[in-house]
Amino acid sequence: MTQLKPILSHLDPIIPSSTGKFKSSPYAFHRLRFHPRLTLWSFLFLFFLLIFFFCSPPAASSGGNKRRSLTNTSHSERARLSPNWPAKARNSARTQSKSGFTVLVTGAAGFVGTHVAVALKNRGDGVVGLDNFNNYYESGLKKARKSLLERQGVYIIEADINDGDLLSKLFEVVHFTHVMHLAAQAGVRYAMQNPSSYIHSNVNGFVSLLEACKNANPQPSIVWASSSSVYGLNSKVPFSEKDRTDQPASLYAATKKAGEEIAHTYNHIYGLSITGLRFFTVYGPWGRPDMAYYFFTKDILRGKEIKIFEGADHATVARDFTYIDDVVKGCLAALDTAKKSTGSGGKKRGAAQLRIYNLGNTSPVPVGKLVSILEKLLKVKARKKVLAMPRNGDVLFTHANISLARKELGYKPTTDLETGLKKFVKWYLSYYGAKKKSSSW
Repeated sequence: MTQLKPILSHLDPIIPSSTGKFKSSPYAFHRLRFHPRLTLWSFLFLFFLLIFFFCSPPAASSGGNKRRSLTNTSHSERARLSPNWPAKARNSARTQSKSGFTVLVTGAAGFVGTHVAVALKNRGDGVVGLDNFNNYYESGLKKARKSLLERQGVYIIEADINDGDLLSKLFEVVHFTHVMHLAAQAGVRYAMQNPSSYIHSNVNGFVSLLEACKNANPQPSIVWASSSSVYGLNSKVPFSEKDRTDQPASLYAATKKAGEEIAHTYNHIYGLSITGLRFFTVYGPWGRPDMAYYFFTKDILRGKEIKIFEGADHATVARDFTYIDDVVKGCLAALDTAKKSTGSGGKKRGAAQLRIYNLGNTSPVPVGKLVSILEKLLKVKARKKVLAMPRNGDVLFTHANISLARKELGYKPTTDLETGLKKFVKWYLSYYGAKKKSSSW
């Protein structure tokens, strides 16, 4: 823990703070409308996805890949919780004003989760985190985020969202007004190595959390992370919330689409207020090492060759890169405009709010341009190798239509890619430079 202090002392200013709450929008009662034909296809899709889950054998561990998924946190691991965790959770959940929210943030030690938790705490809300600290990517980074959150007064419970008993107890200990559900098995390509982990976390885990929410009294309002991946093979751009999402290109996308259908079901039956946010390639300080901007930076600095993919006939691969501060603002706006759930004790009392929004930057950038910016900021020439895009679930481009989020949430991204990458590179050099120094002591 002492080794992290020189790292984290520098980096606190990088985490954004948010003052005040977004004002309620006259459009906050917007409900997502489903076209009959698309709804039929969506439920058929969900049906076949569940068949896949129940019929598929457990994933074998790969000798060359030691990363474990969210499936690996057992109930016995939960025993490591300190005996006074309920008291710590209640203390962390205290608000600074009567109007403050009490928010459960799942995936709190993750990239987006850390930023959202700090922003909520800084504006006076009560926050309790939940994370299982799996090692899909380097666990040390998650532990460093945890240290930062603890210094901000955010307590994180180390447990799995599939632990229904723990969730039930947690909702008894703290009466949450809102849940920000960001826990998930991330990554498009890893689904080809460990497919069952995506069902376990993104489908089963979501259901487990919704069960706890619908049984709570009062029921919390829920905001959760879907993904731009749900647009799949859709060729119409920019992607709009009204576009079809029944052609996923990856299992990860399929599980996020399943989550949207499951959210609709719990909203319809139990009166849960649910808002889904489709994130578009979020990047920035404290990011995920499995993202291209992150491992490109690492490999460029090490002089290693980086692979740049292109589509058929040399088509450009582009992404709608969205800076973390802009995404956090969108998350908080979704919380602030969320209506109360209408159920009580698992019974619906009236129609409840159901929404879905794109949170992107609406300015797609070719991956080649991303590399050029990194070369400029790092002052190092990259060793590039251009290859045809493999069939691993990735899509050629993403492009968000954010008009609905702008209208109803007041969402206005302001950070261009070069500005955002400059902040990321500054953090990256500081974080890993400090780690190298501390390891040599």
